[in-house]
Amino acid sequence: MPEGATSHARAPEGRSRGLPSSSRRPFLGNVRRVIENPRIFSALLITPALIFFLVWNIIPVLTLIGTSFYNYIMVTGLPPRYIGLRNYEDILYSFRLWESFGRTFVWVLSTVSIATLLGLVLGILFWGSKSLPGRRVALTLLFTPMLMTPIAAGIFFRLIYEPSIGIANYLTRLLGLGTFAFLSERSLAFGAVVMVDVWMWTPFMVLITLAALGSVPKAELEAAEIDRLPWWRRFITVVLPHAKYILLIGILLRTIEAFKAMDLVLNMTGGGPGTTTELVALTLWRRAFEAFNMGWSSALAFILLLMAIAFTSIFLFVLNLRKRKQDLETYR
Repeated sequence: MPEGATSHARAPEGRSRGLPSSSRRPFLGNVRRVIENPRIFSALLITPALIFFLVWNIIPVLTLIGTSFYNYIMVTGLPPRYIGLRNYEDILYSFRLWESFGRTFVWVLSTVSIATLLGLVLGILFWGSKSLPGRRVALTLLFTPMLMTPIAAGIFFRLIYEPSIGIANYLTRLLGLGTFAFLSERSLAFGAVVMVDVWMWTPFMVLITLAALGSVPKAELEAAEIDRLPWWRRFITVVLPHAKYILLIGILLRTIEAFKAMDLVLNMTGGGPGTTTELVALTLWRRAFEAFNMGWSSALAFILLLMAIAFTSIFLFVLNLRKRKQDLETYR
């Protein structure tokens, strides 16, 4: 065998690509030490979420705030012109917009309260009938409206409310009440759209109710049953103290969703007849994507964002305040 080949075969095993054995895989060792550091590892885990939040939340909100100080109408072809707080002044003195705000608060109050009451009733019925045959099938059918998009639900109920071929007017004629233009009469349009929203979101409140009732300890329920408490006292003294926090969180989520409702109303009535069903989110959409007034729309969107943040903060403060009081009473 040649001498060069023998020397090559007897080369030290620690050498790799001309590197000494003491420097073998130093990069992997450094990476391992970095990962084993709890603070650095936590920062690495949260970094993708922070980048996502920065790109899709912080930057758009800052852009929105900056645009709200400009007169920027896209279809004119003119560059944005700085006007200070004039967009906010126009919003403050817009009587039609304040009407939309009032109509939106009525919408939120009616849809959330009706859906919550129906969700509580249905949730309690399903919770108390665990051995009833067909319970799972009934729950599956009940949750079906949650799977529909508001656009599809709007088209579906426009056909139901249609005066000549709709099933709603077919039933009213059978009852001898006559024919109604549910989506064209001022006295009926708002209530008709409210009922559709309640139909869509009651299953969500049923789901929240079932989750809240599932958090009640079985031992306390058995003790109340042994004491032969009436069902209403059992609900007030045993069930409600444990379930109320989950129920309140569900109501908060439902309120936020109702406050920004737009697509269902747009598809069913377009805000009409007149402005009977025009909510503030629909007004924002029209000024932004029909009139293309980006400055005014950005100012209104920022005001709505501040209102949502304020409402959520107050709600969470009250919720935590009640929880702290309950914790103090427990420790005493």
